[in-house]
Amino acid sequence: MPTTPIRVLFVCLGNICRSPTAEGVFRALVREKGLENRFEIDSAGTGDWHIGQAPDARATAACRRAGIDISTHRARLVRPDDFAHFDRILACDAMNLADLKAMAPAGARARVDLLMPFAGRPEETEVPDPYYGTERDFDATLERCRAACGGLLQTFIKDGLQ
Repeated sequence: MPTTPIRVLFVCLGNICRSPTAEGVFRALVREKGLENRFEIDSAGTGDWHIGQAPDARATAACRRAGIDISTHRARLVRPDDFAHFDRILACDAMNLADLKAMAPAGARARVDLLMPFAGRPEETEVPDPYYGTERDFDATLERCRAACGGLLQTFIKDGLQ
């Protein structure tokens, strides 16, 4: 009997740096474990400046150096139906978490949380926005996403992928 996939949405502000990086990292980790059929993975933004655009070239390059291809991603805005469709919606920072909670329809089924706590690093609660930074900032974003997405996947595995 087929199992319903676990639906995960990663969210940042413009959906061109952090959330597509997290999406790409999580996809790669899921693929490494042979669990592609158990997950539906996407990303979106709370701001509409970049709708339809490819990821920031620096995010694409950081991911490429790590063997992750996010080049086909196109930015999209969080939609009200995302709160009914996804099981987990994970924000990269507190501002986007607050925006998500404010836009969540009453009775939304998605659990909305911050992404970074899954890294198990109490001193790091957010994935800082690298947009105005350097290549090094995008590499740091990738590393944070790897740590958090690894912890997230382990949480799902520990919970029996439910």
